[in-house]
Amino acid sequence: MTPILTSERLTLREFRAEDFEPFADFWGSEASRFVGGPCTRADAWRRMAMYAGHRVLRGYGIWAVELTGEGSVVGQAGLWFPEAWPEPEIHWTLFPAHQGRGYATEAARAIRRHARDDLGFTRLVSCIEPANEASVRVALRLGATREGSVTVPPRVMDLYRHNMDF
Repeated sequence: MTPILTSERLTLREFRAEDFEPFADFWGSEASRFVGGPCTRADAWRRMAMYAGHRVLRGYGIWAVELTGEGSVVGQAGLWFPEAWPEPEIHWTLFPAHQGRGYATEAARAIRRHARDDLGFTRLVSCIEPANEASVRVALRLGATREGSVTVPPRVMDLYRHNMDF
């Protein structure tokens, strides 16, 4: 069963079928360029299904990020470690209308706490495209430090190491 994480303003929960429209809208837009998009609706569906499969195979994964009490999905965030990834990663992506409000940082803090306290993780990274300044700011706010570059096929990204002693 997928755990539900909560923070002051957010609920991180498994994806539901009704999340697909905002998910597909994001993945079909230029806003998804730093995380592997844009892509077609069919590819967005496969991506959503891949997140569910990742959770089955790894025991952890990506959640839908919902505004608590509102039910509206504002993005995705979670733990990500597919084949060819250097290490388990804290991932966050907020849909454009919900960026700049601290939701990514808030979600990542809840995820980092869950990873350490409930799953026993001692190391986490974030792989961020160098031009993705907003995500770099989130990583730095979380206390992560840049360790260099890493190739995550087909891209080269900056690797930020998270401090797990918070």
